[in-house]
Amino acid sequence: MSVATVLSRAIVGMDAQVVTVEVHLSNGLPSLSIVGMAETAVKESKDRVRSALLNSQFSFPQQRITINLAPADLPKEGGRFDLPIALGILAASEQIPMAALANTEFIGELGLTGELRAVRGVLPTALAVSRVHRQLVLPAMNVDEASFVNEGQHIAASHLLAVCAHLHGQRVLPFAAPKQQQCQHSYPDLADVRGQAHARRALEVAAAGNHSLLLSGPPGTGKTMLASRLPSILPEMTQQEAVESATVHSISAQGFNVQDWRTRPFRTPHHTASAVAMVGGGGQPRPGEISLAHRGVLFLDELPEFDRRVLEVLREPIESGKITISRAALQAEFPARFQFIAAMNPCPCGYLGESRCHCTEEQVRRYRGKVSGPLMDRIDMLIQVPPVAKGLLRHDALVAQEEDSTTVRARVAIARERQLSRAGKANTLLAHDELAAYCALTDSDYQLLEQAISRFGLSARAYHRILKVARTIADLADSDKIATKYLTEAIGYRRLDKQV
Repeated sequence: MSVATVLSRAIVGMDAQVVTVEVHLSNGLPSLSIVGMAETAVKESKDRVRSALLNSQFSFPQQRITINLAPADLPKEGGRFDLPIALGILAASEQIPMAALANTEFIGELGLTGELRAVRGVLPTALAVSRVHRQLVLPAMNVDEASFVNEGQHIAASHLLAVCAHLHGQRVLPFAAPKQQQCQHSYPDLADVRGQAHARRALEVAAAGNHSLLLSGPPGTGKTMLASRLPSILPEMTQQEAVESATVHSISAQGFNVQDWRTRPFRTPHHTASAVAMVGGGGQPRPGEISLAHRGVLFLDELPEFDRRVLEVLREPIESGKITISRAALQAEFPARFQFIAAMNPCPCGYLGESRCHCTEEQVRRYRGKVSGPLMDRIDMLIQVPPVAKGLLRHDALVAQEEDSTTVRARVAIARERQLSRAGKANTLLAHDELAAYCALTDSDYQLLEQAISRFGLSARAYHRILKVARTIADLADSDKIATKYLTEAIGYRRLDKQV
């Protein structure tokens, strides 16, 4: 009897947990069985592996073959175990040296001809393998993604024969070179927005402190245009942020595009999206829109058109920056530290207060009531976006050139650096005890803030959010103290609270 052991990885949530592929050959009628909580795609690997071995001129053992994927209680899915299963059969039947499998992990889906095909979740796998100082053999189509892990030892192969030749020492495959981590962004430019000085200023403040923002105004005033340009003025992603964002996309159904490295995600789900699509889910939990927007922007256009139950699931992630999905078999936690931006009309027709608006008070109340008070209370800034002056829309209009994204991003980056050096985080993440240290006001300014809270009927949460926004405005002005004018501007960003 022969037993071979090959190491691989299974994706569970954000983690790549080690899986030991044990292959046992014994006497009996020829058969192949796979045990160890394997889903359908894994069980179907027996046919892919058999064809790949025969078409690669290997012999398929005419014995009883038992394949155990340990640990038995860990769910396994996808075709990533094809390669380790094939190598396990070859090692157990002494067609490749078993010693060559030591200190190496394998992932890859096999075609019927033995070709290696791409799999999901390569980045978290490469990170996990590098932490235990092992080599990783993977499909050549996945090597660019794995190469972002600079400290890893990755070996790319395009065919099962190439892997076997490497293990035999006949043709050693080289380690993949680390990826040149160049940033190539193609964000739309803020200079395209004409007029809207107040909205542009609010967008800059939101970017500097990572604050959530609601834009309210009639159709065609540039709300979506403004929101789509927010990523262009956000600071460059750090290495850690880039890895976190890429890891989420790597395990998603869409996969990770290496061209998007260090590009801030900008997710704009349609208002027909379900709660599962928004937060993630499924039998084997997958990240939803809020996790795919991690370290980027989640923009909800036409906010009241979303199902109210969908909007309510955003309340906890906006505060905690993560989402936990529980299923009977397992529990998965995904990061969701996104910047929330939303846009809405003031009434169902969008032209409230104009002669063409025929919405009744009840219709307006019902329309605005689709967005709950608790969700609105979690939004840092709420502003009105008025119609653009007609004279500014002409291409030949003699107007001052608006600031471009590069200019605004430079100010935002300086303000964000002040926050990181002071508290190690953006202002929107300041804890309650940190507000006293970093957002202190004079007695007269405290009275001003208390009067505003009383006049607008705001909550204690809104009180603290105003302080955080005022701290950001002071950072943009390169001021250590929150002056009265900064606090007044921050209060102005909450005046819409009782109008929406």
